[in-house]
Amino acid sequence: MALTGLDIFKKLPKTNCGECGVPTCMAFAMKLASRQAEIDACPYVSDDVKAELSEASAPPVRKVTIGAGDYSFNIGEETVLFRHEKTFVNPAVFGVVIEDSADEATIVAKAKAAQGIEFERIEQKLRPHVVGVKAVSGSAEKFAEVVDKVVANTRLPLVLMAEDAAVLKGAVEKVKANRPLIYAADANNFSALAALAKEAGLPLAVKGATLEELADVSDKVTAAGVKDIVLAPPADGAAESLKDLVQIRRAALKQKFKPFGFPTITFTDGGDADMALATAGIQMMKYGGLIMLNELDPARIMPLVVLGQNIYTDPQKPMQMSQGIYPIGDPKEDSPVMITTNFSLTYFIVSGEIEASRVPTWLLVMDVEGLSVLTAWAAGKFVPEKIAQFIGKSEIAGKVKHQNLVIPGYVAQISGELEEEMQGWKITVGPREAGDLPHYLKSWSPN
Repeated sequence: MALTGLDIFKKLPKTNCGECGVPTCMAFAMKLASRQAEIDACPYVSDDVKAELSEASAPPVRKVTIGAGDYSFNIGEETVLFRHEKTFVNPAVFGVVIEDSADEATIVAKAKAAQGIEFERIEQKLRPHVVGVKAVSGSAEKFAEVVDKVVANTRLPLVLMAEDAAVLKGAVEKVKANRPLIYAADANNFSALAALAKEAGLPLAVKGATLEELADVSDKVTAAGVKDIVLAPPADGAAESLKDLVQIRRAALKQKFKPFGFPTITFTDGGDADMALATAGIQMMKYGGLIMLNELDPARIMPLVVLGQNIYTDPQKPMQMSQGIYPIGDPKEDSPVMITTNFSLTYFIVSGEIEASRVPTWLLVMDVEGLSVLTAWAAGKFVPEKIAQFIGKSEIAGKVKHQNLVIPGYVAQISGELEEEMQGWKITVGPREAGDLPHYLKSWSPN
């Protein structure tokens, strides 16, 4: 049973020193109980208590780090089933599988694609995170050779995939400093693979033909001294995969079932490319940690990374753009100047319609803490006084020769007061709906 804040407080030194970053030991105990702090932050707690409280305050799903340096990433560490309860902690990531039996051109092309694909959306860089190398040939030398080729063409972390420890060993020795994930221990090979992972200090994936067998292998690998484990659910196909992932997460969070208290790795084998993408999307939503694909087509990957970005954000904090001037279509000094809020959905809708109009435009994005236009106006954040202050600091006056500002039609009522606040500027009321912007901009005039 999890310790309460009062249980934890009784074990703390009660110095109220504040060195943990919290004013009192009681407040620190409450943070530990809610898993918002770590016991290592207390400099005076004894080692015995630290060991006891570390386990009690640890998240039910262990955090596992894969990779080293700038391209490393974490999976796991989750504490809730639903994102509205509390933000999911570590985003699901995805990668591509390369078989060591493939020809050199295919190996190099896949590795380079994994390294080169990158999308920027709402000021975040979205990309594949990992490359899996699968031993199909059965040769340790061939496997190590292909791993070398992959490493030469990507800096992304690796998943080394083989069932034979002898095949894995040479490759593990070469790249262990980059902290790859070893895949996968099962009921037959767990002893050898656990020894290899423990010796190299690397995370180890475990798998089983059933969830019961998966739990058994997880227990045995843990008993062998491997702490960083990644679970590979047994099911194939979208429906069965979803069922297994939900059962694993519920068992870890609701039943505190320790063999399932680890992040997961899933695959999208079989079916056509569209089905693989749909399966990956399902696994990303519930509850894949590391999702492996057979191909990385940028056109298909784009929806997947956007889905992940939408799921793994704080539902209580709107996605926001940075405040500033966004030139769309190479605007000039006589181009329209429009203003909107920094709610990301508002920005994408408005900017998309401006692009569709093919009228070069200066779009001013004002920081209103991620609220939409009407909500920001109602909250007193998108009002004449603050808009005027923003325009004055934005330096837009130095980019255009006119002084005509187009405001959203939904806040037409502020136009008169805004003109008074912005001496010399003409305030024009734009359309209420973004879909009317192309027609509006084509007939716009600064006079």
